Amino acid sequence: MVLIGAHVRDDDPVTAAAAVGAETVQIFLANPQGWKKPVPREDADTFVASGLGLYAHAPYLVNVAATNNKVRIPSRKMVAEHAAAAAALGGRGLIVHGGHVGDGDDIAAGMENWRKMFERATFPVPVLVENTAGGENACARTLDRIAMLWDAIGEYEVGFCLDTCHAWAAGEDLETIVDRVRAITGRIDLVHANGSRDEAGSSRDRHAGFTAGTIPPELIAHVVREAGCDAVVETPAETQADDIAYLREALAP
Repeated sequence: MVLIGAHVRDDDPVTAAAAVGAETVQIFLANPQGWKKPVPREDADTFVASGLGLYAHAPYLVNVAATNNKVRIPSRKMVAEHAAAAAALGGRGLIVHGGHVGDGDDIAAGMENWRKMFERATFPVPVLVENTAGGENACARTLDRIAMLWDAIGEYEVGFCLDTCHAWAAGEDLETIVDRVRAITGRIDLVHANGSRDEAGSSRDRHAGFTAGTIPPELIAHVVREAGCDAVVETPAETQADDIAYLREALAP
């Protein structure tokens, strides 16, 4: 069954999910701007008993593709730590941004760094690579780059998270994005169903509620429908209930 949910506050995800009508949640398991290891949650039993699906989002500092080993090595460690913490909560996946290489570095080095992580480790929940909005050095901004990445990691059990705002910001056609991504990856495991505050091709990652943004809401629903997988809205908290209700109505048989 496809679940529709939201990225909610970390302190009480069960209550937050109920408030917006979410069937699944996405949360950070530690400070999203820090390197600290997740600690066991006091509400773990309550969360598991709630029956909510869980997606964990890796901290923003994680950059598996980095050519700087002071970033790459702790990034690999954090992926392992957050995957383990997500598994303890019955997680459906760990979302990790595609990352980037340094200015002047060969993008192929970033792809190879991704490959090495999966070659050297397995994870207790699926790792879902998320497309990103901008950056010439990014590994997952354009479909050409995603194809390069999948050439490196596609032999492993790696998932994909498609963000509508990021794809819009990268100038991709949302009418056809699902088929074009699947032609590369063979799969889409999660949709981040987000509006955008900016025009298509802006390279700016600024989420908006469905009715307040520049992406037609019906186009966001089209992506979710075509993907046929769970969807999480990362829209502003005040619009999440309306955005979830819109998706649920749009996807009703």
